Amino acid sequence: MRLNLNISKIKLKIIVFFVMPFFAFSNSGLFTSEKANDKVDNSELNTDGLYFAEFYDYIYRGHFENIKIKRLDYEFLMIYEQYLRAFGVKCSKYLLVNKVEIMEIVCDQEEIGYNAYGDVISRVCVKYKWQGTGLYAKPDIYNAKMKIVEMHKANGIDIFLKMVTDPNAMGNSIDMLHKRKGLANDMEKFFILNQCNSKAIIQFEENLKRFALNKTPIRLKKKSKYTIAKNSGGPKGQQNYNKLVDDLVADQAKTWAFNRYTKGSISGLRIESKNSEGKPISLRANYKFRGFSNNGKGWVKIIFKNGVPDCMYFFDFPSNCKKPNSGIVTSYSLEKYSNQ
Repeated sequence: MRLNLNISKIKLKIIVFFVMPFFAFSNSGLFTSEKANDKVDNSELNTDGLYFAEFYDYIYRGHFENIKIKRLDYEFLMIYEQYLRAFGVKCSKYLLVNKVEIMEIVCDQEEIGYNAYGDVISRVCVKYKWQGTGLYAKPDIYNAKMKIVEMHKANGIDIFLKMVTDPNAMGNSIDMLHKRKGLANDMEKFFILNQCNSKAIIQFEENLKRFALNKTPIRLKKKSKYTIAKNSGGPKGQQNYNKLVDDLVADQAKTWAFNRYTKGSISGLRIESKNSEGKPISLRANYKFRGFSNNGKGWVKIIFKNGVPDCMYFFDFPSNCKKPNSGIVTSYSLEKYSNQ
């Protein structure tokens, strides 16, 4: 099966530039073959400690109205692709005989440039093809994902133009790298927290497919704990904000590419603004980290919404909102950081 090559080389390169990384990154050693946990009994989907915990929980419950990620966002395609691969690695024994192979885009033909001495100075792929990964998926779940891939191919240039004209393009690019690392960590844990053939996973997959296809979900009545936390108005009384910020930054640091956060290094914390109830709207604190050759200092600003942390802004990309860990936010709303 070959890509449609009746489009310009420019458009083809744009499509492959954006789509290929989401197919390929889990084949580069980010997944292990650690077996899934067949003994855990899931009455509900367990998302505790996961980077995309809210997204998974809202998909599982069919509460699509709470999902910030759009079905045509590359973030959704990335999550979908890596979920399929994680299932293919860790839960392969639960696939039936009608399973389909997961395909990925690879280079089929290169255009090589040489200098006057015959040395290779450039390599440009001019032809791509679909190639099997050796991993398999359920056909209905996989076909729904391919619908999204086709839509991305059609919208390739529009998405590219939006990205290159984005004033915060660098920050968003770094943010996507962090999300990829966070997602890889999620998929290592997902089938340890949840049994491959549990009712919770079956419900999750059905709604994942329905979200991709823009169909009505199978909806659970019980509210998500993440929604409850966001609407709680925040905890009452004095809170240990140093501990809260320390935990939030340490969690974010799990996705950092190079620097390593120095746990317990929060200092100079100040609440910059409060609401009418005396709860923080904005606070800022300093922290330390270890780099390649020396130690460094940075700062983080946390914006609160409805009394709980909503956005984290770090010194190196001060316009880029990092979403705080949902589990920590939930613990904060339940007064687990209370000084009393």
